[in-house]
Amino acid sequence: ENGGLKWACPLCFRRKGWMDMVELLAPAGSLESFYAALDAGADAVYAGGNLFGARAYAKNFTQEEYLEAIRHAHSRGKKLYMTVNTLLKNRELQRDLYDYLLPYYEEGLDAVIVQDMGLLRFVQKYFPGLPIHVSTQATVTGPEGMRFFQDQPGVTRVVPARELSLQELQKMHEVCSLEIETFIHGALCYSYSGQCLFSSLLGGRSGNRGRCAQPCRLPYQVHLEDERWKTKKEICPLSLKDICTLDILPEILEAGVTSLKIEGRMKKLEYTQGVVAVYRKYLDRYLKAPGEYQVDSKDRRMLLELFNRGGSCDGYYRRHNGKSMMAFTNDKKIGRADLEVIKNKEKVKGNLILYSDNPAILELEYAGCKLSVQTGEVQKAQNQPMTRERILTQMRKSGNTPYILEPLTVVMEEEIFLPVKTLNELRRLGFETLQDQLAAKARRQPVPRPDWKAKETQRLQNSSENVLFFYASCETREQFSVCEASPDICGIYGNYPEILKCLERGNPQKKELFLMFPHVERMNIGEEFSRESCERLLRLGLDGFLVRSLESFARLKEYGFAPQCVLDSSVYTWNGMSQEFWYRQGILRDTVPLELNCRELLHRDNQKSELLVYGYLPLMLSAQCVQKNLGGCNRKNSLVRLKDRYGKVFPVQCHCDGCYNVIYNSLPYGLGEESAQVKQLMPASLRLSFTLEGEKETRWLVSEFTDRYCRGKKTRPMEMTKGHFKRGVE
Repeated sequence: ENGGLKWACPLCFRRKGWMDMVELLAPAGSLESFYAALDAGADAVYAGGNLFGARAYAKNFTQEEYLEAIRHAHSRGKKLYMTVNTLLKNRELQRDLYDYLLPYYEEGLDAVIVQDMGLLRFVQKYFPGLPIHVSTQATVTGPEGMRFFQDQPGVTRVVPARELSLQELQKMHEVCSLEIETFIHGALCYSYSGQCLFSSLLGGRSGNRGRCAQPCRLPYQVHLEDERWKTKKEICPLSLKDICTLDILPEILEAGVTSLKIEGRMKKLEYTQGVVAVYRKYLDRYLKAPGEYQVDSKDRRMLLELFNRGGSCDGYYRRHNGKSMMAFTNDKKIGRADLEVIKNKEKVKGNLILYSDNPAILELEYAGCKLSVQTGEVQKAQNQPMTRERILTQMRKSGNTPYILEPLTVVMEEEIFLPVKTLNELRRLGFETLQDQLAAKARRQPVPRPDWKAKETQRLQNSSENVLFFYASCETREQFSVCEASPDICGIYGNYPEILKCLERGNPQKKELFLMFPHVERMNIGEEFSRESCERLLRLGLDGFLVRSLESFARLKEYGFAPQCVLDSSVYTWNGMSQEFWYRQGILRDTVPLELNCRELLHRDNQKSELLVYGYLPLMLSAQCVQKNLGGCNRKNSLVRLKDRYGKVFPVQCHCDGCYNVIYNSLPYGLGEESAQVKQLMPASLRLSFTLEGEKETRWLVSEFTDRYCRGKKTRPMEMTKGHFKRGVE
């Protein structure tokens, strides 16, 4: 304990230099915002270049601007992290990525922030020594995910899902030595980051490609389980307030978070500057006197005046979800462009030596660099000697440089004279030399270019003769029964009760059986997913597990069950290196990504992959609950509906056991008429995904798809969307 507070990691607070571990991390959508963030007191900045960033519509940096930003950050003892946190297609990874990253790597880029496991694998392989930060887009939600990335070479930090509580973060900190970075201010996504296809499937602007159109900020009519449509037109049931954590900053740090991240690469310079300045003030206040931490109401008010959307909240740190977090409107309030911020300068230790008939010497020490420069010649004073006070005053003038000489020691002979011009030149020379040394210290040696030997996937000449294996995922008992009875379905992904009953009956239809893990795994995961339950099912004849999140895979890998894991499409394998990454983990098979089109899939190796040919596609996974926020929690796994301005209706399934919502597309995805194209892709198997369908509809769909694919029968046209199979995403 210290000052009446309990630390999550007492050793950190006793360790010399602990304050250096805590980092205030600011956004920059432009070079101007970058300078403003550092001037306002940021310890590090994250920014995107002109490719592969999750804010494709930000101004972003040119290559030369980014290189200048790296040099400038290092000249101040600060860090710059590059956002490369989108999913990459094969041609981008093979054609563009190496040349894109190389100059930044050589200049000394401090880290890359990644979502794509293929990109992570690429950096491990071709840019050794470049630290990797796992993006919040990777949806890390617990200790197992942290330990999983601790085993990945090069990974130094994880940015967990924004939905996690202080208790969950503390648990992650306790079991893993990786740094934890969390958001402390700015916008909140309604969906778990990285698990949103809403913008992608509706308009082709993929959040996984940095082009989100924010459909969560639009108004919808809402139909709760036992009510008619709410007719209030302006309600935005998916729009969250922005987060502001000024009051709980100590609790976040005490949970083990060392990097405090401000959101806002799309926001104006004044926002970045103002928010950073306020959090710098309070972080310093906390580090200086933890037990005396208090927030002034005027500073809370100022943050609201800079930007807010329906007020603010302290996010998910103290709550799982709730109405108090919702804005229910998309009105943005932006102001305070007149904010004055005192520019922070880096304190450089200086020692000035002045003796007559010798050059003036300035010794500097900063951020591990020590240097000495000299110029001019100190003279004996003929009339008015230079006073120590005047010399100190002149040397502490730093102009537009990022430095200030503090502390500055002057060792001098009495009765000397030196022109002010020489003092200025000495200071300038010292600071320039310091900048050059800091930049040189961070630079890396070039790395060899990858030798890409493109391997085209070998495909059979007559794919129509290949045996097609159908699997089905089932959310209800009725769906499971239909698929169990169908001779065309060779395997079923099911929930625990149905899987257990079928195994206890001896699996009479001899289906392959897989236990479906939840869409989202948190600390409240049920007993049916424990090691003991999984081992029992495997002893009874279970074939494996359908894994829908990285966290679930990490858990199953710790159990030793990686070879029995089938990755769902929500665990992304967009490119060959991401497939390589996951197969190196020992998985059984993966699922073909939903955002690649048929042409792109032809250049992907699908021979170990399962391809979805039917199902309502999840648009969002959210810790929020539409039923709870608008009608109260009823613990009934309710089905809620949202109607947009075009009359499209989106079902929302409440999963009360895990306390999350799945928002589905208005129409099911179906490739019934594309059987010839699907066969050309050579998938290992096909899947029918049943979620909202009743028993009769499930039986009809099984018959329609298996007749078309297995027997070549022409079936009735079905009202379904083709998703991205034709169009893809940018």
